[in-house]
Amino acid sequence: MYATITLTAVVVALAETAHPELLESALTVTVTALGIWLATLVADEQSHRALTGRSATLQEIRAALYVSSPLLLTAVGPLALIGVSALGALDLGTALLLSAAVEVVALFLWGWRTGLRMGNGPLSALLSGIVDTVIGVSVIAVKLLAGH
Repeated sequence: MYATITLTAVVVALAETAHPELLESALTVTVTALGIWLATLVADEQSHRALTGRSATLQEIRAALYVSSPLLLTAVGPLALIGVSALGALDLGTALLLSAAVEVVALFLWGWRTGLRMGNGPLSALLSGIVDTVIGVSVIAVKLLAGH
């Protein structure tokens, strides 16, 4: 969720720049997603060492890579829309704002799915999705109201 929120703020900030560039936008989205993913891996290893007093084994590293890899998926929607913009089908600023909307939809879906997996029923899942959506919309509102 935090990766999606971070990337939402990044694409809104890019959309608010005077003249966003395609390559700069694509690189910013990619590096942001990679940075969050790598920071997660480093934090995982550090907490592992703090708890166990040893480095992670190869099997534990593979597990961490597997569990954290969905963080990279946060970049797929924005990169696809930046690609559509590169083809001339959409203005880049519009593509970036649509990317923020896609990220908010992803927040709802993650919250809803998490709510379902927790086993508290569909109403709880809906509430979880709505809470995540409100967080995403709040991030966008703050970025748009405060500027960059």
